[in-house]
Amino acid sequence: MSIDVPTTGRALPELQPVRFIGANGQPADTDTAGLTPPSLSTLLGLYRQMVHVRRFEAQVTALTKQGRLATYPSAAGQEATEVGATTALGPTDWLFPTYRDSAALLTRGVPVAEILAAFRGDWHCGFNPYEYHISPAATPLATQTLHATGYAMASKLKRRGECTLTFFGDGASSEGDAHEALNFASVWQTPTVFVLQNNQYAISTPLRAQSNATMFADRAAGYGIPGIRVDGNDVAAVFAAVSAALERARDGEGPTLIECLTYRIESHTNSDDPTRYRDSAEVDHWKQLDPIDRVEKYLRSHGALDDVGNEEILASAEVLAASVRDAMNTDSELDPTEIFAHVYANPRTHLREQQAILEAELAEAGRR
Repeated sequence: MSIDVPTTGRALPELQPVRFIGANGQPADTDTAGLTPPSLSTLLGLYRQMVHVRRFEAQVTALTKQGRLATYPSAAGQEATEVGATTALGPTDWLFPTYRDSAALLTRGVPVAEILAAFRGDWHCGFNPYEYHISPAATPLATQTLHATGYAMASKLKRRGECTLTFFGDGASSEGDAHEALNFASVWQTPTVFVLQNNQYAISTPLRAQSNATMFADRAAGYGIPGIRVDGNDVAAVFAAVSAALERARDGEGPTLIECLTYRIESHTNSDDPTRYRDSAEVDHWKQLDPIDRVEKYLRSHGALDDVGNEEILASAEVLAASVRDAMNTDSELDPTEIFAHVYANPRTHLREQQAILEAELAEAGRR
């Protein structure tokens, strides 16, 4: 697998996104930019995970409406980008996600209870980053892009052979942090893959109102790095592009910017009313480009999936959904003094004093 990079300058990416599988589930007749599609067995695994992710997202959204969770930003409709990119990572590579990337955490193996701990208000980060090689999901826009660049630089200096991948959205790409991260990644030639999920909206701000660029992948040329635009609803294209970018990174060829053209089917969060800024016809159009339906049709047409196999996948997704319900129906055992943990490696005097005050108040409350 390779991404073509000219020897002088940087060629602009094609406006037509790279696509292997069309919306009808048939092979697409588009330029594939020299990328190699995944095998049928790999594609079947990607399909299984996408089905699981969508069921997870639907179950979490339902629990949010029931008041079991405070708020939740669904990635329904973006499963191909989340799953395709994350699956391409090696076991020692690091993922730097945003608040909307629970699907990526699930794909990386984080247990559902730990994924949802922050949305439940139990922890700022409910999982051990070092166990899963995932940084805490970032709520501030684009801050994680700098973290991904910095960690990759450290990995390069220490010759650890790790790559980093960071997700960020079209809205976050307008932040100064994103510019700084891309610029320094290029200057330092860090092994970083930037996956820009262009889901058409920065909360309620449409794409046309936040950028006059033809496409976000064009920006890569300004940083002196390769950029590529892929169909973010084609998991085969996403997996192939990210795999090639990671290969470049491991070979010491620096970062890559990948724009994944996709769509956010659900609201920004459960507190958002998307009908105020987009109409149902637009949503219906993107539903016709569904990332799961197209790969299911493709697998069936190639004999890699039948009714029996699909029923097994759907049943396993229901098992996952049940585990989400069970996790959220279990009361958390919280220790208020944990707010003082993991703040400083060497606790400060004023924090120790505050902790002592809190412990005294808790002890007093316990006697009442």
